[in-house]
Amino acid sequence: MSEATDLIRRMPEAFDPNAAGDMQMTVQYAISDPMYSVIDNGECSVHEGEASEPDVTITMEDSDLVDLMTGQLNGTTAFITGKLKVAGDIMQAQKLPSVFDRNRLS
Repeated sequence: MSEATDLIRRMPEAFDPNAAGDMQMTVQYAISDPMYSVIDNGECSVHEGEASEPDVTITMEDSDLVDLMTGQLNGTTAFITGKLKVAGDIMQAQKLPSVFDRNRLS
């Protein structure tokens, strides 16, 4: 199990439903062990494998995903340098870090 997988599994505990508001999104994490998260009705759940129809797919190296979600890597910089690839609703993807407490993901 990778550090990225551990981080994704902690996402429900770090999720802030107030920050998410009425957000509804399925995010596929294309990492060494694919996983996805579902944000809906003020809740966040995570699952192993691939979502059938994700709204956003984030492709990154495991270590870069950890750095991004814990605030050690800037999303814009990661995107420009090719460390972060986003498919789907990019506007939704930009909101994603703001709905998690980074301190609880570290």
